[in-house]
Amino acid sequence: MKTATHKTLHLIADRMADVTQAAATLATGGLVAMPTETVYGLAANALDAAAVEKIFVAKERPHWDPLIVHVSDRAMLERVVRQVPASALPLMEAFWPGPLTVLLPRHPDLPDAVTAGRDLVGVRMPSHPAALALIRAANLPLAAPSANRFGHISPTTVAHVLADLDGRIDAVLDAGPCAIGVESTVLDPTASPMVLYRQGGVSLAQIEVVVKQRVTVYRRSDDVTKVAAKPESLPSPGVGIRHYAPRARLMLVHTQADLDDLLHHVTPEKTGVMVPLGWAVPEWTGKVFQWECWNDPAALARTLYTGLRALDGMRVNTIVCPLPPAGDEALVEAIRDRLLKAARES
Repeated sequence: MKTATHKTLHLIADRMADVTQAAATLATGGLVAMPTETVYGLAANALDAAAVEKIFVAKERPHWDPLIVHVSDRAMLERVVRQVPASALPLMEAFWPGPLTVLLPRHPDLPDAVTAGRDLVGVRMPSHPAALALIRAANLPLAAPSANRFGHISPTTVAHVLADLDGRIDAVLDAGPCAIGVESTVLDPTASPMVLYRQGGVSLAQIEVVVKQRVTVYRRSDDVTKVAAKPESLPSPGVGIRHYAPRARLMLVHTQADLDDLLHHVTPEKTGVMVPLGWAVPEWTGKVFQWECWNDPAALARTLYTGLRALDGMRVNTIVCPLPPAGDEALVEAIRDRLLKAARES
C-alpha cells in the first residue's frame, strides 16, 4: 500500500488559528486527528466519499467496519440522518453532548463507506470543547473512528496517534490526554428491544433508567469474531475483531493469588504486568506498568490504553492484567468489556 511521506502537522487546540487551520484541512478533504473526551478520533468530512476513503487507507481499516459520525448540534445531525426516531430523543437529551453513540436511519447523502452499506449510521455529539470547536469551525459532520492503525490499541494521547499515523494523516489537534480513555457506548434505539452494541462511558443501567425498558446486550457470534474469513459488514461500530487488543498476548487474572501463581510460570524478560495500586509483585523482575486503584474506575479507564501501549512498546510477548470485578459503574463495565475482548482476540 502506498503511504504518505510528509510529516503530520502538530496543531494545538488552545490556539484558535490552529483550530481554523485544522478545519480548513477537513474542508478540503484532509484528515485530522482530533481530541474527544473518549479517545482521539481520525476525522474527515463525513459527506465527502473521497475524504472518508482516506480514513480507511490511513488506518488500513477494512470497509466492513462502519464509522461513527460526530456532530455539534441538531441542525448538523439532520445532514447525517433521515429522521430522529422518538425513541432516540430521551437518550440525546440525557447524554448529549457526551460518550453515547446512537444508531439512526442514515441520510441518503451519506457515503456508503460510512455505514458499511447499512441503513443505520452511528452518531454522537462529543462533549470535548476542542472537538466541538473543530466541528463548528469546519461546519461539517465528521466521520471519526479511533486515530490508530486498525486492530491496535485506541489512542488517548497525541503520542499514541503519532506512533501509529505520523506521515499518514495531515494533522493532529493536540488537547492533551483524553479524560475518559475508553470509546463511547454504542446503542441502537431503533430496535425493539433496544440493543447495546458496546459498553462505554454511559452504562446499561443509566440507559435503562432513561428509556424505561430493558435493553438487550449484543453478543458476537463466531461468524463475527472470524470476520477475516467472512467479510460482511458489521451491524455497528465497535464490534469487530481486534479493536482493543495489544500485539502481545493478553492474559487476565482475578485475584492477587492468581497473579502470583501465574508469574511463576512465565518468562520475566518477555512478560509485562499491569499492577493496580495496592497489588504487589515484590519478586518480579519483568516489565511493570503501575495502574490505578480498583476503587477509582475513572482513573483505571483513563490509563488502561496507556498501560497496554506502554507494555506493548517494550516488545513483551505476554501482558498480564487483573480484571476488575463486575459492577454497575459504566467505566468498570467498559474496562471489563475491552479486556475480555482483547484477551479473546490475543
